[in-house]
Amino acid sequence: MDTHAFFEAVGVAFEFAGVAALAIGFVVALVIALSVWVRSRSGADAFRTLREAFGGVILLGLELLVAADLVKTVTSSPTLTDAVVLGIIVLIRTILSFSLQVEIDGVAPWRRALVTGPEVLAHAVKKAGSAGTPEQP
Repeated sequence: MDTHAFFEAVGVAFEFAGVAALAIGFVVALVIALSVWVRSRSGADAFRTLREAFGGVILLGLELLVAADLVKTVTSSPTLTDAVVLGIIVLIRTILSFSLQVEIDGVAPWRRALVTGPEVLAHAVKKAGSAGTPEQP
């Protein structure tokens, strides 16, 4: 297998991983939100959990898709037009990631430590596990 075919396969693998993360992550976020709703009987808590968990999933998916775009750049001999299009795609995905992060955290990143998509998911799972249990003083 030559290097071009290898990197092309890696790019496709990243694309597949990004789409799979979005699809599977949605189901996982839904299950987490349902478990919060069952434990707390609070629709607001369940919705907030779903929103945070799925926001983290979208962030993870976007990061994987940006990685796929970057790998694809290595595999091709891009023209100036291809490079500009790739730059615009990466810029749009970066702005989306930034906006989602602000929406999930509720504050700008420079006011709070940056949190990656997997950390947001882990926080949502932890929150789901503690829903319905009384707060400790």
